[in-house]
Amino acid sequence: MPSRSRTYRDAWGIPHLRAADPLQLAHGQGRNAARDRAWQIEVERHRSQGTAAAFLGTPALSWDLLARRARLDDTARRCFDALDPATAAWVTEYVDGVNAGLEQGAAAAPEFAATGLAPTPWRPWTPLGVWLAHHILFAGFPTKLWREEVARRLGDHALELFATDGPGTAGSNGWLVPGHRTAHGAPIIAGDPHRPLQNPGFYQQLHLSCPEFDVVGFAVPGVPGIAHFGHTGTVAWAITNAMADYHDLYEEQLRGTEGGQVEALGPDGRRPVLHRRRETVEVAGGDPVDVDVIETERGPVIIGDTGNLDGVGGEATVISLRYPPRVTADLGFAALPALLHARTVADVDRAFDRWIEPVNVVHAADTEGGLLHRVAGFVPVRHRDNTLRVVPAWQPGHDWRGRHDTPRAEVDDLAVMANARGIATPLGAEFAPPHRADRITELLRRSHDWTAPEMTTVHMDTQLPSAAPLLDRVAETDPRTPAAAGLRERLLAWDRRMDADSTAAADYARLRSAVVRRIAAAPQLKSLAGPLPCPAVFEPWLNLTGKVAFALENLLATDLLPGLDLPGIVADALEETAGADPVTWGELHRLAPLRVFPGSGDEEPWPGLGGDHDCVLATSSVPGLTDLSSRGPSARYVWDLADRDNSLWIVPLGAIGVAGNAHHRDQLPLWATGRLAPVVTDFAHLTEEDDEGSGDGTQGRISSWKSKA
Repeated sequence: MPSRSRTYRDAWGIPHLRAADPLQLAHGQGRNAARDRAWQIEVERHRSQGTAAAFLGTPALSWDLLARRARLDDTARRCFDALDPATAAWVTEYVDGVNAGLEQGAAAAPEFAATGLAPTPWRPWTPLGVWLAHHILFAGFPTKLWREEVARRLGDHALELFATDGPGTAGSNGWLVPGHRTAHGAPIIAGDPHRPLQNPGFYQQLHLSCPEFDVVGFAVPGVPGIAHFGHTGTVAWAITNAMADYHDLYEEQLRGTEGGQVEALGPDGRRPVLHRRRETVEVAGGDPVDVDVIETERGPVIIGDTGNLDGVGGEATVISLRYPPRVTADLGFAALPALLHARTVADVDRAFDRWIEPVNVVHAADTEGGLLHRVAGFVPVRHRDNTLRVVPAWQPGHDWRGRHDTPRAEVDDLAVMANARGIATPLGAEFAPPHRADRITELLRRSHDWTAPEMTTVHMDTQLPSAAPLLDRVAETDPRTPAAAGLRERLLAWDRRMDADSTAAADYARLRSAVVRRIAAAPQLKSLAGPLPCPAVFEPWLNLTGKVAFALENLLATDLLPGLDLPGIVADALEETAGADPVTWGELHRLAPLRVFPGSGDEEPWPGLGGDHDCVLATSSVPGLTDLSSRGPSARYVWDLADRDNSLWIVPLGAIGVAGNAHHRDQLPLWATGRLAPVVTDFAHLTEEDDEGSGDGTQGRISSWKSKA
């Protein structure tokens, strides 16, 4: 079928799509996603359905079981059926475009042949399922499982012992610089979302143009529109994770009854479950696995053995999940086309009124002087205990009682969002430490003449304020050997910048890891050291060494672990680290992007990086486990409201998701060193691609455009 939109490319292979109306443009976006990112979006489709193990094998099984039990695909279908007709038609056109491009995209991606996966047609609700699969763990509800185990093994007094203020699984930076602080008098919005660094990347740079709107921004492959970061020419917006809590876990008591029925104990006694069905998960290279899909009045059961429920009187204690789209049959997709049509901050504000999840903090600015700083999303009103731990389904008081109003703040100067406490404080339990937010604010206050290119000095800042508590302990230590004394001296003289070429930064990181491992091995935490009784998909939230690493600041000062010999731990770690050969931080802290199917020959080499978890340059590792970074800035952007063509952007790898393509990794050298590529919106400066996909925008422009970057 001939495309109903036209595709152009710039020097970086970024797709610029043009069509006669929004529906044709949606079709073109879907077709482009299938051609540029076929393997990526097909994997995400299967993850949303719980069918990834059928071609990825046992490593994908734990996720598939969660997706089935949480009823992600059914929730996506329910939310699609509830869409208004215009939004449903728009999503359907996107899906038709995906289906039109899948065969060609799959032929170019070697992973299909390697796994034996054959692409199959998408359903109208598949994009909603992809969105759910990306974000079902985004609210961090597995942290409640961890807190429950901590309370059970150490006592309720230790429930929040490992608060970081902030889990290590989510984050982002964003800042709004008002016109009185810029050289041209118009606002600038900039920042970087922090996600797992994937290959291909999570975000796709995109330009969507039709007579009704013209928008540049970052799309999520497999999802229509531009949700998180966009610039329409007259208004721009960006988001960060609000760190709100909006998913609940309930301990359920189930009992089998006659005829294979199941009852769940609630506040009003035992009542039949809403749904029960046995499903089979196929596993490549292994035996199929049956899964019992059960849903109570609270939500789908996601954890627990239900094998005893087939007999009368059989009982099971399990955990159910309650999450907003399952309750409301609304995923907020009506906001996506509304954002594309936005012309002012007021339009963006109204669009985000429709947002459901993930819950975000939003910045927006327009060319008329409008500024916006608000929270968007669905956070239920309920008991405080729901936000901290697993709550008993049979006790009253843990139900949802409506929806919180989303806070907002007036913007009269700088507005910074970095997952720390702020306007979203009433909506969450744990937030990121204030280090990134404070540092960004400090840097931005140094000038009233900011320009778009200068924003990279903020993006790439490597100061590590969170080093202070450990270095204070080092200062109190009396080294036992000359080598340890020399290390102590170097650390205390260190400028506390995690620069890639810094040997002192590497010394600090090695010491920190040694301290983390020793605290994790302390007798006081022995009961948390073994595998916890939860599915493997929750492991990142339940690993003791990882929890110690991200809570280290608090653990160095806590009095909740009596007898913990912190001076001795630091002294021993100093002696251990002093004997290591000198290296730079970049030699240890290398990019390690996640890849669903390794072995394509695109794994090496990856560059060494500066930065660290609590730096503005938040290239995260897990001290005590690895110095490699597989989480960090999954994009960087600078939205200039004086002239959109002065805006800048970058992704970690490139625009095309096919290994070996010229645009698969061509942005990596810029991303790794903090440089940004120009946003180009003039179609006269682009190269049109024919229907077979040739034409990559490189004709005579690469050298001149890359020099500007």
